Amino acid sequence: MSKLFSRFVKDESGATAIEYGLIAALIALAIIVGAGTLGNTLNAKFDEISTKLNP
Repeated sequence: MSKLFSRFVKDESGATAIEYGLIAALIALAIIVGAGTLGNTLNAKFDEISTKLNP
C-alpha cells in the first residue's frame, strides 16, 4: 500500500495536464480579446469609409 501511495505522490502527469489546460485557456482568452479589439477597429474604419462615401 505504501508503494502505491509513494508512486501516486511522485506522479506529476495530472499537474502537467492542468498546466497545459491553463496555458490553453490563457491563449484562448488572448485570442478572444485580440479578435474583439480587431473587430472594433475594423468597424470604426468601415464606418469612417462609409461616412466619406455618402455625402
